[in-house]
Amino acid sequence: MVDAELEDFKTGVNLSEFAAARGYALDRRESSRNSAVMRHPDGDKIVIARHEGGTWVYFSVRDGGDNGTVIDFLQHRDGGSLGEVRKTLRAWSGSARPSVPEITFVRDLFPISRDRAAVMAAWERARGCLSLPYLSDRGLGLSVLGLPLFTGCVRVDERNNALFPHYDREGLCGFEIKNRDFTGFAAGGVKGLWYSRAKTTDARLVLTESAIDAMSFHVLQGDDRTRYMSTGGSLNPQQPALLRSAMEKLPSGGVVYLGFDADEGGEKLAEEVQAFAPSGRDVRRVLPEGGKDWNQVLKNRLGLS
Repeated sequence: MVDAELEDFKTGVNLSEFAAARGYALDRRESSRNSAVMRHPDGDKIVIARHEGGTWVYFSVRDGGDNGTVIDFLQHRDGGSLGEVRKTLRAWSGSARPSVPEITFVRDLFPISRDRAAVMAAWERARGCLSLPYLSDRGLGLSVLGLPLFTGCVRVDERNNALFPHYDREGLCGFEIKNRDFTGFAAGGVKGLWYSRAKTTDARLVLTESAIDAMSFHVLQGDDRTRYMSTGGSLNPQQPALLRSAMEKLPSGGVVYLGFDADEGGEKLAEEVQAFAPSGRDVRRVLPEGGKDWNQVLKNRLGLS
């Protein structure tokens, strides 16, 4: 039988505000419209979100078992019975709840699905990547991964897989998982676009089929006025709108280069993108010469093939 009071706590108590009262502080730089990243002086880092039904949820980055609703948050830290939980949370369910400085929490979050919340949890638990054998074998080492252009664009999981994040209009929506002889995608995630850092002075947008090809292009032909995006292969229904928006945001006079693979699939992608490109935008096809894709060209040049 559903306990109405406990269910009300899950939706009615702002978990971000409650965490702030427990010493956590909002990290605005890492937070987004659908997630609040909060840190505690003891080193704990949590990510808070709201499911589409309104339930506030969280997960701890350092402890995979520390996740759930405000009830789990409280019990994981204080222990105690549900009766004690009720007593604590009742003080937060009315207008007379404890006062917390607004700068330390968020009032609301854009609701997300449970799948997206799971993707966010997996991504947050991955670590930054400046060197990985799989990428080094492809000619992509510290000199590339350490560039500000690619900061936060690659992470590595506990199995030493390379992770490449995808974003849509709502934020992180999935990530590619790659290693030797293995390619996958985050469970519950959907493809958006992988992208590098962008600057207002950028004059080129290079589109490729993979993040690895984008970084390879940068080694081969890059400059400090180029931004990169990849589709992760063929287009899904939401990617055309994302790509069109990206092309529209390129500064006036900027050129879009279609750096897709030199094969039938790459040509099909180029034709699709050209068909929905904004009117008046300079869009050009650029082929990897000496290889099927840009990473193959780079490996050939470095003698890694």
